[in-house]
Amino acid sequence: MLLNGKTVVVSGVGAGLGQRVAAAVLRDGGNAVLGARTEANLAKTAAALDPDGAHTAYAATDITDEKQCEALAALARERFGGVDAVVHVAAWDSHFGGLEDADFSTWQQVIDVNLLGTLRMTRACLPALKERGGSVVIIGTQSSVAAPSEVHQAAYAASKGALTSAMYSMARELGPHRVRVNTVLPGWMWGPPVEAFVQFTAHTEGVPQEEVLGRLTQRMALPDLATDGDVADAAVFLASDRARAITGQSLLVNAGELMR
Repeated sequence: MLLNGKTVVVSGVGAGLGQRVAAAVLRDGGNAVLGARTEANLAKTAAALDPDGAHTAYAATDITDEKQCEALAALARERFGGVDAVVHVAAWDSHFGGLEDADFSTWQQVIDVNLLGTLRMTRACLPALKERGGSVVIIGTQSSVAAPSEVHQAAYAASKGALTSAMYSMARELGPHRVRVNTVLPGWMWGPPVEAFVQFTAHTEGVPQEEVLGRLTQRMALPDLATDGDVADAAVFLASDRARAITGQSLLVNAGELMR
């Protein structure tokens, strides 16, 4: 098992990717410490994934609040003795638009969540990570390196692009402590958000959902979209000792839509 006995903090545990990351951590033998803003959703997820509660803990966590980030990291230490990895899923990805119609006050909020929130949560986990080495895994987006034509998410892409740049500095800074920092860049990822996009577009245009999905998959080298499960598996690999010599890297998980 890739994470046998290791403790992984997962931020942004909702119905989609965050839940899949938590499930993958447990599947591969780890303990999962779950954070998200809504405690009821965390309780439901923990009960579904780990009914006896032996390998999960959770706390309502808003990553824009430094004290709440520190409390989640402290929970991991209290419950399981430390932190071996943190996987950052929490993000604000629902603000749409480009430059011309930009509301920069909202952009600042997006940046506070996606960039500064991730850095807050990382810093909260650092004392524990530095004790025995470990891994920071950031969920970024392919949009930060190649903007999609179907939707405009300039604020989201910019904030995630800044986070990728910060990754390089963190990898250098934390490397001497044997703490690795990497980013997973999903493209079109089949899960609740993309499923909703396909349904909405099909309804708006009056075409079958299969047609909308086909427009997306025709650009891929592989004949299917990556799924949130595929992205979760990549995150778990980077969190594990199998990736002990990998740091400062961005891994595209996109079925070959963009190759770099």
